[in-house]
Amino acid sequence: MLHNIDSQTISRLEDHLNSGLPFYLDLLRQMVGINSFTANGLGVNALADLTAEAFAELGFSAEKVQCTVPIYGKHLVLARPGRSDRKIGLISHLDTVFPLDEEIEQNFVWRPAGDRIYGPGTMDIKGGTVMIYMMLAALKEVLPQLFDEITWVVLLNAAEETVVQDFPELCLQHLAGKCLACLVFEAGFLEEKKALVVVARKGMALYRVEAEGRGAHAGSNHSQGASAIVQLARTIQQIDSLTDHERNITFNVGTVAGGTVLNRVPHYAVASGEMRAFSTDVYEAGLARLLALRDQVNVRSPADGFPCRISINIIHQTPPWSRNSVTDRLLGIWQQAAGQIGMQLFPEERGGLSDGNQLWSRIPTIDGLGPAGRNAHCSEHSEDGKKEQEYVLVPSFVPKALLNILAVERLIASKE
Repeated sequence: MLHNIDSQTISRLEDHLNSGLPFYLDLLRQMVGINSFTANGLGVNALADLTAEAFAELGFSAEKVQCTVPIYGKHLVLARPGRSDRKIGLISHLDTVFPLDEEIEQNFVWRPAGDRIYGPGTMDIKGGTVMIYMMLAALKEVLPQLFDEITWVVLLNAAEETVVQDFPELCLQHLAGKCLACLVFEAGFLEEKKALVVVARKGMALYRVEAEGRGAHAGSNHSQGASAIVQLARTIQQIDSLTDHERNITFNVGTVAGGTVLNRVPHYAVASGEMRAFSTDVYEAGLARLLALRDQVNVRSPADGFPCRISINIIHQTPPWSRNSVTDRLLGIWQQAAGQIGMQLFPEERGGLSDGNQLWSRIPTIDGLGPAGRNAHCSEHSEDGKKEQEYVLVPSFVPKALLNILAVERLIASKE
């Protein structure tokens, strides 16, 4: 087994990655050409087929598992057994957030422009899947002993951009045993020899707020009414006041609806939102403060004091991935590897979710290992440049792949 790969081997790895880059980018082009909006199950499955075919060239077998939400596609598990029972999980996803009609309307397609390549999923996360392929192909060619030693398991979520519960269970099932780490290939940051990796992510709670009042004729009997919309508006203001940026907890009400016709005091209104926080303690305290607002009703009928009623229900929870010593150990390994190639690497605590939120407490996990880019989830473009479509930075592929390879070698060596 290799330890601390020497400079000659690093040069061979870098040469291999650079020479193969046109092939890797063409693979990315094919992936981006397939619309894989989460609700487009056929498109997600077509991308899975293409991905499985590519990884078969590296000796990986494919298993497809239908997501428990029937309209979504199939999760993809790619595995290559090694000589030992030690495993490394490499996590990506198949779906993107762009419906086909939106891609057509915005002319959001594969578009190279200098060092950038624009297109749906170029950075989130088809570029990350290609990064996994680059790493494994380079290991197979330049460090075959290392490649053959480990059981590699690549897991791709069919519905990461929505809230589904079955994929983390699938990961834990396939990574049971001696799994050294889960490596998550969401997009990262790299600029002028400075890189970031993700070591923590906010947790998220989705909630639904319903206000019930009493309807009345808005002209002749207004005083009999208790407006659900007014009550909901006041509750929304209370929810907004719970945001505390210093403690990294945010509340966002994203949708509001209510009422039926203009000449009626509205009897019902509803809002939905999300809460996010890094710390488990802050997260739990935030939930408690949110739920306590159910008792703070202050809109009543002027005629007889009939009160509105507020109900608040937590629809879904994704726990925080808090900063922890296990992930920080992986960070140290990646920082040592960065030093081998003259790169500085820093930790990032990111507000968005990833599959890492569901895995870090069970398996050592690090994230943000994909290529660098900008404008994830944006399909819009304006001539003045104030709106730009998602793009990936081509010069980030080889340095990030090399960094990840060196770190993985150190990870494996540290567990011998």
